[in-house]
Amino acid sequence: MLRQVLLAASRRDSVRRLAETAPYTRSVVQRFIAGTAVDDALRVTEGLAAGGLLVTLDHLGEDTLDPGQAETIVNGYVTLLERLGSADLGPRAEVSVKLTALGQVLDGGERLALKNAQRICHAARAVGTTVTLDMEDHTTVDSTLRILEELRADFPDTGAVIQSYLRRAEEYCDQLSHEGSRVRLCKGAYNAPESVAFADRREIDRSYVRCMKVLMAGKGHPMLATHDPRLIEIAGALAVLNDRSPDRFEYQMLYGIRTQEQRRLAGLGAQVRVYVPYGDEWYGYMMRRLAERPANLMFFLRSLAGDS
Repeated sequence: MLRQVLLAASRRDSVRRLAETAPYTRSVVQRFIAGTAVDDALRVTEGLAAGGLLVTLDHLGEDTLDPGQAETIVNGYVTLLERLGSADLGPRAEVSVKLTALGQVLDGGERLALKNAQRICHAARAVGTTVTLDMEDHTTVDSTLRILEELRADFPDTGAVIQSYLRRAEEYCDQLSHEGSRVRLCKGAYNAPESVAFADRREIDRSYVRCMKVLMAGKGHPMLATHDPRLIEIAGALAVLNDRSPDRFEYQMLYGIRTQEQRRLAGLGAQVRVYVPYGDEWYGYMMRRLAERPANLMFFLRSLAGDS
């Protein structure tokens, strides 16, 4: 129930205005968001890379309302990638892209989003890194997978994301577990009807394990996005069972969450990639993070009440 309330709040303008204007919100935001500018993203990336971690950067924004706004977001990614190249961070940092930010839901948006994603992929290739397409609301899944297929014709290292709360997640993982396919598996943080998605956390976790088994037994490169100690332990066991060396899969975790565990896994020789968001459009992202891990809610509520 709490998860559904938080997800609903992520779409409420009145709650957003309260959050954005509360005097101590910034302390909360800084826990999860690198900052608002490219310089902030680079500073955090350099620090994480120095600590032996990999990074994926998300320029926050989604549900673009017009092609001009999408163009601005594309230019932002191109600038970010150029700066990563100049700092020799390409081998350590990739970018995550939401297709709705590139115009996916506009009229004729699928072609526009593909064109814009191709520009970002070209910029990523130029600095020796890659792009992963974030998965969003369940209504965009089929479109996202179509765009992924077209992108991979020229950029086969483009990453996919599958959400285990979707009832078809295991099927999607099976389709994407081929040679060279990079697939991030996450639980999912959007509202969806019961007909297409699991609502019970135990069912979502069971689906996650089923999907992990498919990906770890497949020929692709699994990217296991979870903070759950049980799932991390299962992932390690599956790596042994399927004779996967540490360079053939990776763990992914969010910036600001379980940082000690990130360092612990990296210290054991695992590949660990940190999902680092930056930009002004932080509200929807943060509310979904709270929905995924409601224990963070009290930290957020204290900030709204002015308790630093």
